[in-house]
Amino acid sequence: MTTSPQDLKDLFRHSLELLSSGRVEEWVGLFAEDGILEFPYPAWGFPGRMQGREQLLGQMAMFGQQLKVEFSEPEFYATAEDGLVIAAFTGEATLLATGGQYTQTYLSVVRFEDGKIKLYRDFWNPWLVMEAAGGELPWKQALQALAGNAAAS
Repeated sequence: MTTSPQDLKDLFRHSLELLSSGRVEEWVGLFAEDGILEFPYPAWGFPGRMQGREQLLGQMAMFGQQLKVEFSEPEFYATAEDGLVIAAFTGEATLLATGGQYTQTYLSVVRFEDGKIKLYRDFWNPWLVMEAAGGELPWKQALQALAGNAAAS
């Protein structure tokens, strides 16, 4: 099944809308069963690669509770009928726990197959998030506290 470049742009925009509104389960539903999310430069304490909807949801479930983000209109560098989308966009984000704010620039390379995300490779700067959390040490302490809370439940 081929998807037109315009359909791919619309699917990508929809994915950003779902994330910005905290609808993570619906966002994960855009992925193929064995879809992959990759962060070539992950933030400390986060995996660089997740595969499958279950793993994606396990990692991303708290997104809407931890972060409020508004994405700009993507600038598309490539869309192809074989399912490739390359887009750049920004996000104005607030860490809900601290109130820390940052502006992030993203470059996403996404491969759709049969209308589902097969691979989402997201390039972003993890230092901006850590800085908004108060720096590297507070970031690590917050993640360790989260890990402790998850183990206790």
